[in-house]
Amino acid sequence: MNRIASPKNGRVKEWKKLKRKKGRDKAGAFIIEGPHLIEEALLHNAEVTDLIIEESFRIPSGWHTGNVTTWIAAPSVIEELADTESPQGIVAIVQASTDDMTITSDGTYILLDGIQDPGNLGTIIRTAESAGANGVILGNGTVDLYNSKVLRSTQGSVFHLPVVKGNIAEWIPRLKENRIKVFGTSLQGGVPYTSIKDTSGYALLLGNEANGVHEDLLASSDQNLYVPIYGRAESLNVAVAAGILLYGLKEHK
Repeated sequence: MNRIASPKNGRVKEWKKLKRKKGRDKAGAFIIEGPHLIEEALLHNAEVTDLIIEESFRIPSGWHTGNVTTWIAAPSVIEELADTESPQGIVAIVQASTDDMTITSDGTYILLDGIQDPGNLGTIIRTAESAGANGVILGNGTVDLYNSKVLRSTQGSVFHLPVVKGNIAEWIPRLKENRIKVFGTSLQGGVPYTSIKDTSGYALLLGNEANGVHEDLLASSDQNLYVPIYGRAESLNVAVAAGILLYGLKEHK
């Protein structure tokens, strides 16, 4: 196996650039850390190119690492590449996916307009996958999919579910051409989600934590929905709202 003793190693310096969006975009790659995320990536055929492990870490026998370059690294190297306070002795380099998304007329899709909190984005992706959605489209202003907190918050769902970046204004007509209804989320012109009886194929449009969905996008929706609030809170967290809507609408599918 290859060995890296110092965080000053040139290869480590290149990998470290992947901790920033600019570096990830340039290299078309990102970092994941911890056994769980890495196992999910390997099991679901993500293009893992490098495993960087501490001497004491034992790669599980069920991991298929035949085409992956493995590096034994000093703890200081792992600490340099990891983003958590207590690294788990392993990080990996993964090539970013460039896949498009197949649309089916009975599918469920999530459109995200300017979601900025990494935890919210990761939780929405995890919830969408749990609810059986077919894909997620990240619109302009949405936090980078390969942000380390986003990846951790998905708990591996990012490797199970198609997630693509795109212009939502262009995706809406594409979805409608495939007989997918588009449900915006807004009190303005909205109805309670419980009033929707036909969800044979739909896209759920969710917006920025502070400002909601852009008005021009809401104008393109087939119907705006809202989750009734019975207490004094002004609004729901967007990831919580996503979960309620996905599972609530699924009952009518």
